[in-house]
Amino acid sequence: MTTPSTKTLAARSIGLDVPLPEKTCTDPKCPFHGTIVVHGRKFTGVVTSAKAAKTVTVEFSWKKRIPKYERFETRRTNIKAHSPACLDPKEGATVTVMETRPLSKTKNFVVIQVHQAKE
Repeated sequence: MTTPSTKTLAARSIGLDVPLPEKTCTDPKCPFHGTIVVHGRKFTGVVTSAKAAKTVTVEFSWKKRIPKYERFETRRTNIKAHSPACLDPKEGATVTVMETRPLSKTKNFVVIQVHQAKE
């Protein structure tokens, strides 16, 4: 298995219809410039915390039907995701995250696209 060197690498396609990042990085856990492969679930949510190094907390919500009351309730989940240096989302930004292999004890997702940043 080869590891990426410290020089800048050309961005590679990850097999999804997402734009390639404009900046480059040398992060080995970046799906565009490193060796990480994305697969599985894909979510769009809002970054609630970007305080940890190379990690963001993304919150997304969904509707769950309650059959007894014939109504819907909103549920939400917080996910820890790896934040590559080439994307660098800030708090309040809307991002798309996708599942990957376990990157740490709590991180199984990586940011693949930043839709809009908070101004």
